[in-house]
Amino acid sequence: MSKNLNNDTQVELKAVRQQVLANTQILQNLIPPTVSYTTEGNVLIIGPEDLARLAADKLSNMGKLAILANESITSQDEAHLEKVMSSAENVESFYNKLIEIKGFLGQFQVKVDSGSDEASDANAVELSMVAIRKAHFDLILDLSQSPCINLEMLPAGYFYVGQDEAKLADAIAQLPDLIGEFDKPRYVKVNSEICAHNRNGIDGCNRCLNFCPADAIQSIDKMIEIDPYLCHGAGSCTNACPTGAISYDLPTPQALHSYLHKLVTRFREQAQTAPVILFHDEANGAALVGADLPGAVIPVALEEITVASMDHWMSSLAWGARQILVLNTEATAPTLTQMLKGEHKLANDILDEMGQPQRISVIDESSIGDLAALLETSSNWPVIVPGEFAATTKRNTLYAAIDHLNEQAASVDTCLSQSNIPYGIVSINSDKCTLCLSCVSTCPTQALTDGGDKPALHFVEQDCVQCGLCESACPEKVISLTPQMNFDKAQRQQRQTLKEEAPFDCIRCGTPFATQSMVQRMLEVVGGHSAFSANIERLKMCSDCRVKDMFEDILQDPEQQLR
Repeated sequence: MSKNLNNDTQVELKAVRQQVLANTQILQNLIPPTVSYTTEGNVLIIGPEDLARLAADKLSNMGKLAILANESITSQDEAHLEKVMSSAENVESFYNKLIEIKGFLGQFQVKVDSGSDEASDANAVELSMVAIRKAHFDLILDLSQSPCINLEMLPAGYFYVGQDEAKLADAIAQLPDLIGEFDKPRYVKVNSEICAHNRNGIDGCNRCLNFCPADAIQSIDKMIEIDPYLCHGAGSCTNACPTGAISYDLPTPQALHSYLHKLVTRFREQAQTAPVILFHDEANGAALVGADLPGAVIPVALEEITVASMDHWMSSLAWGARQILVLNTEATAPTLTQMLKGEHKLANDILDEMGQPQRISVIDESSIGDLAALLETSSNWPVIVPGEFAATTKRNTLYAAIDHLNEQAASVDTCLSQSNIPYGIVSINSDKCTLCLSCVSTCPTQALTDGGDKPALHFVEQDCVQCGLCESACPEKVISLTPQMNFDKAQRQQRQTLKEEAPFDCIRCGTPFATQSMVQRMLEVVGGHSAFSANIERLKMCSDCRVKDMFEDILQDPEQQLR
């Protein structure tokens, strides 16, 4: 009897899930930004000459072909060699040493050594200019034992098949379709105004540079730039960015938050139970999510699983989901898996600290077919009363979710200390700080602010991303950083005064022009300099009065400048 009841419940939940998914859509741009590739089908085949020539023979319907033989032939069999000799007779082979390959579909630059006795950069030549009289190759078919481009996510138009006959057959079938013009989404965008990478010539945050599996991100002229032609939309950069300067565009962070909020809210209202959100990628993960998925589990398809970051996980929980599952497959790039594990651990450490169950799980392909144990455990966890906050900025949304989950658990006011996280505090040695405010001018999030008309340095912990720009910019070297997650909402959001002091008034006109400590510092450092030794009091004057005092001296003794 109980089994039938359970089956009936599953049927009802699946019906609710289907209805909610059908009636809930992610809001997208009507005209999404795209990038275009144009190709004529000119192919460079790299690998052992025998295999390359046999492959070239099957690509007669492509544009111009060339072979770069970089490995020894694979067989000395006479019949094999005869077949090779009669294949692709009009395709020329080159034996130069490969220097580098750069580019993407329609724009591959291949540099090889010209073979000169003197090895230098001047001897590097563009193979396409020599081989096919074109500025570039459009496509590359790589049959080498190891890929010539060493990236986890290879650029569009580059087919690495090694010596796998099935992969070769698949590539040869795909190549003819890659002639013409093609569009793909421009997945991410960069807001340089809030980027913490570099300010005033000082290096800061490099988190996004460490996690791109396609090598599409570079620091150019001290600014983060993303090559949209190389970008696969992995989302690791948007996940890693602490300020939200890099954001996903398909969907936008706000659109994904809105979608998750609607899914959770509508399911709870109709099913009268809290759902489980399952994030998966649109390719490999989607193929594993079938109709037999338990009714309480709502699948959410993403370009890559790292498009959803911790703020999406936590906000989904705070809006009433009981558990978050992230399906990681073997096809996920190792860099993305590394990031996912780090974020997963931090998220559950945060939940542990506040007394919540570990509601976030990363599962693999072997787990997706049997979620019963995971769901049975989470069904006994305390129910979360849905929070009523709206998603705003990345950080504020995350903190709003954490605060709500904390209120639903132990309401702790502790600090969770962990290294290398983009949350924490700035401390100063107030005895040595002169309030020069170099730190304020470099802070990308305005976590550090000045006192306006009064010499002071203020700090808001919630806005600090631990980028280190303030620490590097400080001429007195009195700033230190402490990474932590502070659960005391009031303390984290309040404006703290790190230092304040009375201004120093000009001894001549009475105008405040510096801080007491700064003037004292000037007296100590330059007071003994010959330019001031006879007129030490000028250091206590504002710039206008200092100039006036100097001219008065000259007027009283015009010849003093000649002595």
